[in-house]
Amino acid sequence: MLDALTVKLDPLTLTDDQFFQLCSNNRDLRFERNAQGDLVIMPPTGGETGNRNAEICYQLYGWNRQTQLGKTFDSSTGFILPNKATRSPDASWVSRDKWQALTPAQQQKFLPLCPDFVIELRSPTDTLHKLQEKMQEYIDNGTQLGWLIDRQNRTVEIYQPGRSVEVLDNPNSLNGEPILPGFVLDLTPIW
Repeated sequence: MLDALTVKLDPLTLTDDQFFQLCSNNRDLRFERNAQGDLVIMPPTGGETGNRNAEICYQLYGWNRQTQLGKTFDSSTGFILPNKATRSPDASWVSRDKWQALTPAQQQKFLPLCPDFVIELRSPTDTLHKLQEKMQEYIDNGTQLGWLIDRQNRTVEIYQPGRSVEVLDNPNSLNGEPILPGFVLDLTPIW
């Protein structure tokens, strides 16, 4: 199993602009950055995972297009979290107010905020423990709702601030209330 490769840069640190430029100059690589400033090089997903991730983004985008409550993002979008990590969830959503509070220049680069909602879809190259840590990092930095979808075990872990992680076995759908009013993710094409 291929896993993400972490490259420690200590004592070298990259500014947000330098990290953005590194990613722009190496578009064939998928980078994240942890809270310690280390580079995390992510392997690309396979066809099955990529197809299912497209389905998730399609459903989330369709809901948001109807409601106009915010902005949706795919896995290529970087978010600079309050803890200084730069993460790219598989699918995410930001409220309209948060989006509009950004300057046009901020909207063009990695977004200096934590998404209100995130989805991580476990691929065969992901270790469950690392994804669980990442989900908790989102919650600790301001995410209001997170779903970790594990196709291998047909489970969904639901993350919310101040609550224990809820694990659902083989659900048919997920309800985004109250963070995403009216959004229901149909998991049938994801499984």
